[in-house]
Amino acid sequence: MAGCKNWGRAIFGMIGPVLLCLMVLAGTAQSDPIVEKFIPKVPIDELVPGADAYGPMHADLPVLPAQKGGKTIGYVFLTSDFVTTTGYSGKPIHVLMGVDNDAKVTGVNLVKHSEPIVLIGIPNSEIKAVTESYKGMDLTEEAASGGSAHELDIVSGATVTIMVIDDSIVRAGIKVARQLGLGGLQPTVRNSGPQKTIKRPEGAEAPMSDWQTLDGDGSIRTLRLDVGQVNQAFIDSGDARAIARPDKGAPEDTFIEMHVALASAPEIGRTLLGDDEYANLQDWLEEGEEAILVLGRGKYSFKGSGYVRGGIFDRIQLIQQDNSARFFDKQQRRLGRLAPDDAPSFTELDIFKIPADIEFDPAEPFRLQLLVQRAVGAIDKTFITFDLGYRLPDRYLEVVTPAAAPSDTTSAAATSDPDELSHLWLRIWEQKQIEVALLVAAIGVLTVVFFFQMQVTRNARFAYWFRIGFLSFTLIVLGWYSNAQLSVVNVLAFFAAVTADFSWSAFLMDPLVFILWFSVAASLLFWGRGVFCGWLCPFGALQELSNKIARFFKVPQITVPWGLHERLWPIKYMIFLGLFGLSLYSLEMAERYAEVEPFKTAIILKFQRSWPYVLFAVALLGAGLFIERFYCRYLCPLGAALAIPGRLRMFDWLKRYKECGSPCQRCAKECMVQAIHPEGNINPNECHQCLHCQVLYQSEKDCPVCIKKAVRRARDKANHPNAFVVPDQRQKEST
Repeated sequence: MAGCKNWGRAIFGMIGPVLLCLMVLAGTAQSDPIVEKFIPKVPIDELVPGADAYGPMHADLPVLPAQKGGKTIGYVFLTSDFVTTTGYSGKPIHVLMGVDNDAKVTGVNLVKHSEPIVLIGIPNSEIKAVTESYKGMDLTEEAASGGSAHELDIVSGATVTIMVIDDSIVRAGIKVARQLGLGGLQPTVRNSGPQKTIKRPEGAEAPMSDWQTLDGDGSIRTLRLDVGQVNQAFIDSGDARAIARPDKGAPEDTFIEMHVALASAPEIGRTLLGDDEYANLQDWLEEGEEAILVLGRGKYSFKGSGYVRGGIFDRIQLIQQDNSARFFDKQQRRLGRLAPDDAPSFTELDIFKIPADIEFDPAEPFRLQLLVQRAVGAIDKTFITFDLGYRLPDRYLEVVTPAAAPSDTTSAAATSDPDELSHLWLRIWEQKQIEVALLVAAIGVLTVVFFFQMQVTRNARFAYWFRIGFLSFTLIVLGWYSNAQLSVVNVLAFFAAVTADFSWSAFLMDPLVFILWFSVAASLLFWGRGVFCGWLCPFGALQELSNKIARFFKVPQITVPWGLHERLWPIKYMIFLGLFGLSLYSLEMAERYAEVEPFKTAIILKFQRSWPYVLFAVALLGAGLFIERFYCRYLCPLGAALAIPGRLRMFDWLKRYKECGSPCQRCAKECMVQAIHPEGNINPNECHQCLHCQVLYQSEKDCPVCIKKAVRRARDKANHPNAFVVPDQRQKEST
């Protein structure tokens, strides 16, 4: 694992400078703060009622004064300029906010997001309505309560999205109010004198203790809730629907018992994890990162299941003063067991990494907020929260005198460049080093295969199992594990971006997708679209592997008559052109109709969607059991989009004999997507570069040309046993 991580760093070290150069070359449009890109979309009086014009932007903050008759009556800013707003989609959620001089929120508008909420049946208007309901929030009360003075209005099916929006509005609002001194709030000033930090022994191992000692001195903090307490909390919330559906069980039954400990503190970590696991934890954490250990047992899980689909744990949130953090799946590791012999047993043992960029101070108090949900309908849920406070005991701390730190104002000024400001893509690339290394290695192997395809396809058995193995890697690792599925939406979004305000950040947010597009662009020049469609598309791999299984169980295969086949394959081009034309009118509408691609359902969400989407994806896969790669052949708009520039390829790598097509039809009959015309020509727009025709090209068992030459060699050898036989020169016999 460590070796993979080092390879990942090396790869990022090579790619990183190139990406930074590309960002510089992308133009000067990124020199302006993000907020200025969105303010034309919303009338100023919707954000600050009564305002009629914007004043000049603050020199040290991306905040615009809202003026009335030349007098400042409020301020407008974008949440993404101040806090991380990564949502379910992995991309930022941009919200414009207005606040007045009393630190009251005067207006909120959701201006841009990439969340798939519309695609799963939740109207965008419902999310915007929740966002706008924050109007009137008192940020001074939120600052005093740590951001919990308001009720969280969750939309069922969009829990993660609403939580990110809520967190960004509250945290960004408090930061701006503090920096501007609104409502009597003051900027957070770091103590320039002696401060406390964790003792980290050098040269000697940290002492070890036991569970009872750590539990007794507050090194481990506990939240215990029984069924009666939770039912009473929902009664106190006043929600009649929740009150009518109490949790079953005796009131004294354990609902959840949750423990938290700062695992990155040496003594706590060594005691609870053991020496080996603690060493692994230290290797996992980078400079400035900390980790907490969360343990749980009882009826309720603090993890839930949302993180499986969206990569985020939506039931817990770490809060420290004005900062907060939610944990993604790449920031979590399971623990098999606790090291102390006197430790109780738990059903959930998880370590969560706290990123360095949230400015978490392990010497200061923090709290872990637990979200408890209750179903109140077929899909509706209601929520309440409980807090588990934590403070590291003083015996783990020592006093230090730190160097002078830059003020928050300086930090804000340094983030005026939107691509630098949202540092999200850099963090994501760091987090996905192993996945990046695996993908680059896979693309490297595939490149070697295509450059030496005649050698690779010489042995039919090896070529077959290599393809099966690579497709399995594509489906399981790239698809279901890493969600690296390209989509026609990427094509439409890229075109929309280059014709508007281009920003590399949006494309760098997903490193695997970015690398895949880079490799696709290169492969189009050499081999056409077949490299991606035939080898690197997870849904394509799912179709082919499921068809292989169907063939194994003797499912009859349908050969589409050639006349019908060549009239069906243009359908995908018409679908692409329709989506492209629609995107010129409305990209959001085009993204909605792009659900003609089953990729999100089958690969990204792993069939965990509402039944119409699952039925559509299953129907396409079902058709593929009888007609191999049915969807790829006739319906895929992404394949059509790639085929168009694929015609610019510089080489024809696939070898053919003059006898191919006349009289021999073996390759045409065995081509999995019927990309070979009856006269023997290969249609590069439809070819998936599976290389099966190259296996046949060299087969002395299946290819008539090779069979004839083998017979001739055998006859010559029999007639002239002592003669020197010149090897066949295939290129003389090929077209």
